[in-house]
Amino acid sequence: MPSNKKFAIIDTFALLHRAWHAIPNLTTKDGTMVNAVYGFTAILLKLLKDLKPDYIVAAFDLPHETFRKKEYKEYKAQREAPEKDFVDQIALTENILRALEVPILAKPGYEADDIIGSLATQLHAEQKDMDILIVSGDLDTLQLVNGRTKIYTLRKGINDTIYYDEGAVRDRYGLKPKQIIDMKGLAGDPSDNIPGVKGIGIKGACDLLKEFGSIENIYEHLDSPKIKPRTRELLREQKKEAELSKHLATIVTDLKIQLDIDKARADRYDLNKAMKIFQELEFRSLLAKLPTSNGTEERPAVSKKTQQKYEVISTESGIRDLAGILSKAKEFALDTETEGLDFLHDKILGASFAIATGKAWFVHLRTDAQRVAFGKYIGPILENERIGKIGHNIKFDYEVLQHLGVKVQGLSFDTLVAAYLLQPNRGLKIEELAFSYLGVRMQTLHELAADQLEGKKKSARSRSETSRKKDIDVTAIDPDKLAQYGAADADMAYRLYVKLAKQLRAEKLDTLLRDIEMPLIPVLARMETTGILIDAEYLRKKEKELKKDIVVLEKKIYKLAGTEFNIASPLQLKQILFEKLDLATKGIKRKKTGLSTAADELEKLKDLHPIIPRILDYREITKLVNTYVSTLPDMADRTDKRIHTNYNQTIAATGRLSSTDPNLQNIPIRTELGRTIRQAFIAARGYRLVSADYSQIELRLAAVISKDPKMLASFKKGEDIHRRTAAEINRVALDEVTPDQRRNAKEVNFGVIYGLGSTGLAQRTGMSRLEAKEFIAKYFELYKKVKEYIDTTKSFAHEHGYVVTLFGRKRKLPEIYSSAPMLVAQAERMAVNMPLQGTAADLMKLAMIRSYDEIQKAHPETRMLLQVHDELVFEVPADEVEKTARLIKKTMESVARYDIPLAVEIKTGQNWADMDKVEL
Repeated sequence: MPSNKKFAIIDTFALLHRAWHAIPNLTTKDGTMVNAVYGFTAILLKLLKDLKPDYIVAAFDLPHETFRKKEYKEYKAQREAPEKDFVDQIALTENILRALEVPILAKPGYEADDIIGSLATQLHAEQKDMDILIVSGDLDTLQLVNGRTKIYTLRKGINDTIYYDEGAVRDRYGLKPKQIIDMKGLAGDPSDNIPGVKGIGIKGACDLLKEFGSIENIYEHLDSPKIKPRTRELLREQKKEAELSKHLATIVTDLKIQLDIDKARADRYDLNKAMKIFQELEFRSLLAKLPTSNGTEERPAVSKKTQQKYEVISTESGIRDLAGILSKAKEFALDTETEGLDFLHDKILGASFAIATGKAWFVHLRTDAQRVAFGKYIGPILENERIGKIGHNIKFDYEVLQHLGVKVQGLSFDTLVAAYLLQPNRGLKIEELAFSYLGVRMQTLHELAADQLEGKKKSARSRSETSRKKDIDVTAIDPDKLAQYGAADADMAYRLYVKLAKQLRAEKLDTLLRDIEMPLIPVLARMETTGILIDAEYLRKKEKELKKDIVVLEKKIYKLAGTEFNIASPLQLKQILFEKLDLATKGIKRKKTGLSTAADELEKLKDLHPIIPRILDYREITKLVNTYVSTLPDMADRTDKRIHTNYNQTIAATGRLSSTDPNLQNIPIRTELGRTIRQAFIAARGYRLVSADYSQIELRLAAVISKDPKMLASFKKGEDIHRRTAAEINRVALDEVTPDQRRNAKEVNFGVIYGLGSTGLAQRTGMSRLEAKEFIAKYFELYKKVKEYIDTTKSFAHEHGYVVTLFGRKRKLPEIYSSAPMLVAQAERMAVNMPLQGTAADLMKLAMIRSYDEIQKAHPETRMLLQVHDELVFEVPADEVEKTARLIKKTMESVARYDIPLAVEIKTGQNWADMDKVEL
């Protein structure tokens, strides 16, 4: 017997609101806010994939007064007017629905729920072979559930969904779907400002309805002994409210909905029209989720009517001929295909090149003969610095080719880095950029290996893209298909170069790419290839010790709590602290799930009960054990026993480098446990580690950029800036400043320029809010130009929508124009932060480039290993430490000339923790 057809009805605004709150700020290149419409579209595509409806429509609310509002003026009266950024996305949502040929239904005077209820009832009566699926972001429509009508709703965020049929409603509430109306009549609905009977909550309402069935029957049996006296009194006093609330909660089901059912077919949409709107909104990541007519046809490597010619080469003569073409080019794009993402060990399978739009070659490199010919003919061209090399994430290609014996010279343009400079907060994959900038839909590696991944879909859903790529055996992909895929990568890199180079020049970012970002790539590649040695035996010993400490802490915590519980569970911890131990909750932040147990919140309670410090210690130890102590030995390369972290140029919006596998930035610096981990990073035999750390770099830049005379004078004299600040604010001599006074001054110096207010300062220092407010006022009275810098930078951001560093790096701040005050305040903090932190990032990158060049010439045995925060770590031959350290310090301090000197502190030791200061 054939299964029923499925008809999906979307509660548009419920999903939009859910997406608006679930997804952080997301904007297009021109600053258009698209977080809500993006989330809505993601939900829509997910339901098309998961539910596979045959028909689909979208119900809308209109900006008209509804009959409920006319009858009860307080209906939804507590809701604030929607923010402009949200309202502006309604029209975009309509555009998405029209592009997907989804009919939009609305009726003046009625809500979307009434449209949904009436259409569902109508279909249920007229279409006996059809199931109705209501897709919503809330539970208002549960009353509509019946044998053929079900609810598909969001439980959390935009991905966690739940399916309600009659059984699921009964399991949750113990009621029939129709009784949900009565439940709301008794318990009310705060989200709609439906009053209900005050004093009767959802549990009380459900208990009454299980016994009596409906509100009407409850009132008929009001004198029943099964109703508690207090409840009876509440019901008697608020009968009108109960009846009104039930009326307001009842969804209208008898409107006549005019609909041509054929126009609601889910397979009617035009793929090209959908692709166009997705390109306009820069929804590249959602493109692959668009259903095709049957969901199985194979997509080509590039989908768009463009002239393209890809040649595949596998012979020595073909490689030689290609070398002749490339040698005459001024520049060309390159890309490599490898077995995996491990550049140290995964073999290269091929390389592709492009010299013009649509003209590309792919060279197979699977055999020794092919690789030898490649090195002989194309190697010298790659090493010719006069020929520009273009790529997307060209650092990886540089590293791969280096292991083939080719040291690429003349790196001129990386489309990944260029796109990041233009818009740091958007998707940067080549497929996303090709779609966004060129309107080209590229085939992804996952699509190329679809048959391999079919059986792994379920386990891959919750994992990162990098980990899912590890599921793909690239060697098993058809070589001809891989060749087309690889050639397309080089072709798109070239096309993007043409487009992005113009935009970089227009936004005056080309110098930043040319002088800082591109020269940094070989430096990072060398650091990643070199790696840093770790003491695995020491870490394994430490792991055993720390795990014993964890067990001891657990026992102490259980004893203080009076019971065993899951310390790692926020819910259970909340119950222990705020219910069982009844700790004060004043000043503790509340989240949707209740009181927060985040570390910052627990810090506020540490003097109230001895359990708090132990919980904080437990968290720190378990986190470091799980993140570093237990994992670092396994992350060391099997050949050289070194950790080869990956440095990312395109993650942090400020321009700072970040690192992954492992993340070195998160290793604590000042705690004893942090020292424990740093101690595991060691120098090779015959070498010592040398650390070069910029001292107070961002504070010095605050003086430089603000031109504050007092701050500049203090740095010029070489004074302790925190002691000087404390002396001036407290009106005491420098030698009379107490440790507490200096500590408070330090908090202000580092905090105020990043938006630290009186509340934050009070929390950090123990001052009262009034004392903190007065302290900040005195600070700005002392450093007037710093206050002026903060104010003028905010004004600039409001006027132009971005801020820049001293080197021209730009951070766009579309949130500055938001209608949400919280987002505006956040953007203002970013505006003040960016010129300081961004300039510090630029200085560090220049220091890396110049130190690398100088050391290569003077001390070639020295290796740059790590960059963390404001610090560089080198591995230096033991007998060259002083000379090399002197060169490093001189180079880093002279990387830029300002009114005050840059200061670099040098330390050296056998490991990263136990280091002695070097006086030069």
